[in-house]
Amino acid sequence: MAGNDPLADALAGIDNAENVGNLAYTVQPASNTVGSVLEVLYDGGYVDGFEYVEDGRAGKFEVELKGAINECGVVKPRYSAGADEFEKWEKRYLPARDYGALIVTTSHGVMSHYEAREAGVGGQLLAYVY
Repeated sequence: MAGNDPLADALAGIDNAENVGNLAYTVQPASNTVGSVLEVLYDGGYVDGFEYVEDGRAGKFEVELKGAINECGVVKPRYSAGADEFEKWEKRYLPARDYGALIVTTSHGVMSHYEAREAGVGGQLLAYVY
C-alpha cells in the first residue's frame, strides 16, 4: 500500500485481515504513530502482539491477530477533544457505551480515551476500535 496516511492504511489492513480470518498481518511502512496505536490495541486486548522488523527501508510491524476486532478505523479530520468531551465522541464512533475504545494522542502520549479521562487530559482523536 502506498497511501498518504500510514495509520489509515495500517488500520484498514488490520480490519480486512480480521474480517477474512487471518492470524497475522504485516504493516508497512512502520512509523512511531502506528507503533503507539498498536501498543494501545495490545493493551486493550485487541491483538495478541506485534513486533518491529527492520527491513532496510522504513521497517515493518508483524502483527499477531486474535479475532477480537469487529471494526477499526481512523478519525478524519483529527478532532480535538477535551477530557470532559469524550462521551460525545463515543456516541459518534462507538456502537455502545463502554464498548470499544477511542485512541487519543495527548501531551502524555498515545492512549485510549479511558486512560485520558482518568488522567484528566484531552487531545486529538486518532482512531477507534471495537
